[in-house]
Order: sequence, then C-alpha cells, then structure tokens
Amino acid sequence: MTGRKTAVVLGASGHAKVVIATLRASGWEVMAAYDDDPTRLGSVIMGVPVVGPIDLWSATAGEQGVIAIGSNRVRRAVAARLKGRRFAAAVHPMAWVASTARLGKGTVVFAGAIIQPDTVLGRHVIVNTGASIDHDCRVGDFVHIAPGVRLAGGVTVGEGALVGIGASVIPGVRIGPWATAGAGASVIRDVPARATVVGVPARRREK
Repeated sequence: MTGRKTAVVLGASGHAKVVIATLRASGWEVMAAYDDDPTRLGSVIMGVPVVGPIDLWSATAGEQGVIAIGSNRVRRAVAARLKGRRFAAAVHPMAWVASTARLGKGTVVFAGAIIQPDTVLGRHVIVNTGASIDHDCRVGDFVHIAPGVRLAGGVTVGEGALVGIGASVIPGVRIGPWATAGAGASVIRDVPARATVVGVPARRREK
C-alpha cells in the first residue's frame, strides 16, 4: 500500500509500550521489537513480537526504528551500535508541535505534550506525557523531558540531561550535558554539566 509506514522498536520494557502506542496512533505499523534481555525473546509486547537482540535488526530492512529505552546513556550506546540505520521521529496526534519546531531523528513526543515555535530537539529525545517546551528552546541529543515538565522560553538542555517529572525551568536557563533536575524541582539558575539539582528553588545535591 502506497504511503505505508513501518517501524520497529528497539527495547521491550514498559517505556516501549508507550512508544508503540505513540507510533500506532501517528500512523505507523509496528512490525517487531528487539531487546538484548534473553528472557524477553519470544515474548509479545502490545501485540508486537520480540524477535531477537537489538543488533539483529538489519541495516537494509525497510522499517525505520525507534530506540524505546528510557535510560539516556543506554539509548546513546544503542544508537552508536546502529550507525547507518534509519530512525523515525514520532509525534502522538494528541500532542501539539509548532510548524517551526524541529525534531531530530528517533525523537518521540508523547500524548499531551506541547512544543512551541522555533524550538529545536536533537536526536533520540524523549518528550514525555504532558510536557511543555516553550519557544526557542534547544534540547540536545538523548535528553529525557519527563512527564509534566515545564520549560519556559529560551531554555537550553544539554546532551543526555534528564529533567524529572513535574520540574519547572525559568526562561533562559541552561542545563548542562548529563545533568539531572529532580522531580518537582524549580530550576531558576544554570545547572552545571553532570550536576544534580533538587528542590524549590532547585539546589545542587552533593554526592
């Protein structure tokens, strides 16, 4: 059938369920799942068979892939293993994305999310359920914007960072690469690379 869109998911845990649901809702047919956990091989997730380890997915297959793994570091490692593969960006139809926003390959935007004009999302980003990203934000590769997050305008989120459930970030703040803003944090100042901030207002948590 002309225009048929087919995809595979790489990962078969709980996060993959939401990715599969998002792909289906946005018009993709999900053909198979791949997972490196041998206990999942031969199982079925959301009606999709888990057919083998991730590296079994062929670079010449017609399907595009989505790395359906919540961990930013694992998602980056899997992407590095799969150079040359084709990755799909998927947006749930109950999300809203401005026409001038840009999404990288492999990025997923779940139901209820809002992405405002001139925001740029990198590759393999997760914008989770009900998150809001305002105008002119820059979100790096392998970032996870958790459910209910609020990013105000002009926020920068570095590669691999995690913005936790319900966190809020005021305009113009920079969150460094591989940093973490904890659940419910109110981020009012820049966050250094690899730092963790928690609380209201958010303060750095020392190891």
